Amino acid sequence: MTTAQTPTNFPGPDPYAPLKDLPSFELSSPDIVDGQPLDDKFRAPESVSPELNWAGLPEGTKSIAITCYDPDAPTAAGFWHWAVFNIPADAQGIAQGAGTEGSTDLPEGTIQLVGDSGVRGHYGANPPAQHAPHRYMYAVHAVDVEKLDVPEDATPTVLGFNLYFHSIARAIITPWWENKG
Repeated sequence: MTTAQTPTNFPGPDPYAPLKDLPSFELSSPDIVDGQPLDDKFRAPESVSPELNWAGLPEGTKSIAITCYDPDAPTAAGFWHWAVFNIPADAQGIAQGAGTEGSTDLPEGTIQLVGDSGVRGHYGANPPAQHAPHRYMYAVHAVDVEKLDVPEDATPTVLGFNLYFHSIARAIITPWWENKG
């Protein structure tokens, strides 16, 4: 993985700041590192989803959701790169590539939504050339219901709204990328 100093000039806000404070749990990945740039394969066009592993979920966790959000996109609403939910609570992680469009490696019953790219699955980092560095917030949410009542044709924003009411803990890894193109 490329080592670089984390930029401090991200243009967007912290999207989790206005939400309720939640406890955290252990979240790790051999593929992405908080505060470090993303490797090529996790960026578009390859768009491989990273391996994510979690432990120490709070009592009452009945399912897991994963989102990846870019708050630094030049829009008023940021950019959703990935939204997947109804992962069984006994899962301890997902393998690299499991969330990539067309993959069948997610647990049975898991739902991936179409993100802002139009892809049903993980869409890698792809900031506009010379815009600014962008953060990619990979959040794993511990959810208090086995199945969120979110239709497969819903937007990630609808999932986020439901997660506000059903998340009991959240852990985040935030790598970044800048297209100096």
